[in-house]
Amino acid sequence: MKSNIQFILSMIIFGTIGLVVRYIDLSSSETAFLSSSIGCLFLIFVFVNQRKTFKWKKLKSNALVLLASGIALGGNWIFLYQSYDYTSLANATLGYYFAPVFVMLLSPIILKEHLPIKKVICIVIAVIGMMCIVGNGISASEKDDVLGIILGLVAAAFYAALMLLNKFIKDIDRLEVTIIQLATTAFILLPYVLITEGFNILNVSISSIPFIILLGAVNTGIGFWLFFSGMEKLKGQSIAMLSYVDPFVAILISGLILQEQFTLLQIIGGILLLGSTFISEMRFRRIQGNK
Repeated sequence: MKSNIQFILSMIIFGTIGLVVRYIDLSSSETAFLSSSIGCLFLIFVFVNQRKTFKWKKLKSNALVLLASGIALGGNWIFLYQSYDYTSLANATLGYYFAPVFVMLLSPIILKEHLPIKKVICIVIAVIGMMCIVGNGISASEKDDVLGIILGLVAAAFYAALMLLNKFIKDIDRLEVTIIQLATTAFILLPYVLITEGFNILNVSISSIPFIILLGAVNTGIGFWLFFSGMEKLKGQSIAMLSYVDPFVAILISGLILQEQFTLLQIIGGILLLGSTFISEMRFRRIQGNK
């Protein structure tokens, strides 16, 4: 039960990221840099407090994959935060939640995994759902909505790359991996931010500072801590099912707090997308009667 609560709390925290980001008046790259930096420092504190030590030999043998995953994490955040600037929180979240579909499509090629017919059907339904969501923006002549959804899809592609790369990381504690990935993301983003934005990050408004701290310490630091603490004792199917708390919270915030409107086509698309990815992760047992 403790693991369930920890994982659900992490999903609730992740689901509020879009709301927090809206109150930060920095570019997506600056926000991603601060989020990864503060989150990394927080997790290092947790790591040291648990009296763990880094396995440097293992880190060295996984260096290239860790570097690539850090780049993927940075790209994921930059495009996701940009997506929030152009479209509704619900649209950005639904676009972002296309990541499992990318993973299903690429797994047979990269991981040499078998793609069962059930998942093929789910992929087709998910694509139809995404077409409904994107089509809603086109039919309403909302170019920003379409761009926002596309940015969400790009973020989903980076997140899918992160999930696939993590499959190749061996014999390293998940918390340790996250610290390295966040540190890598921060180091990569620092020169990029300085080149593209200069020192504008130092001119951030006072009203944004609490939300920056909230995003780094809570949404990134505590969120990842609860995420890995919870999933440690959960089965894969439980993790897949509980992961849907994240988009549910994001869409709830979109409608109730931000007062963003939903169209019927958007609702249908969302149900098709989330429903298909949910069913793709479920395993059905055959019920055999007693003879």
